[in-house]
Amino acid sequence: MMKTLTTIRFFKPLACASLFCLPMLTTVPAIAAGNAVSGADVYNAECADCHSLKAGKNKKGSSFVGLIGRTAGTVPGAKYSDAMKSSKIVWTPERIDAYITHPKQVVPGGSMKYDGLDDAKARADLIAFLATKS
Repeated sequence: MMKTLTTIRFFKPLACASLFCLPMLTTVPAIAAGNAVSGADVYNAECADCHSLKAGKNKKGSSFVGLIGRTAGTVPGAKYSDAMKSSKIVWTPERIDAYITHPKQVVPGGSMKYDGLDDAKARADLIAFLATKS
């Protein structure tokens, strides 16, 4: 009897916690796992003219080295719009996905001359590739 009560006391809070957390987990947008090899091709076609893969080398846009986890507008020597500098965005895979889908919606007033990438698989591949550039 004592073992049963102890078990119930232990598992009841866990059951309640999992019921509380389940709805939150189902509302988080999922980013499909991308292919980094294919993402290199997406980078070359969509990003390479303006963004470098060398640390400290900026082009029209900032270097992509260490992009994931970085706060927007913080690469030394890169030119940013006031909108990007004040955005306070931290570049997570989800934020990168949203930004490269609709840059002007995510950072209104930004200076990037890019209309967005509609292809969800290409975006996932690009993000997987960028994740290898830390």
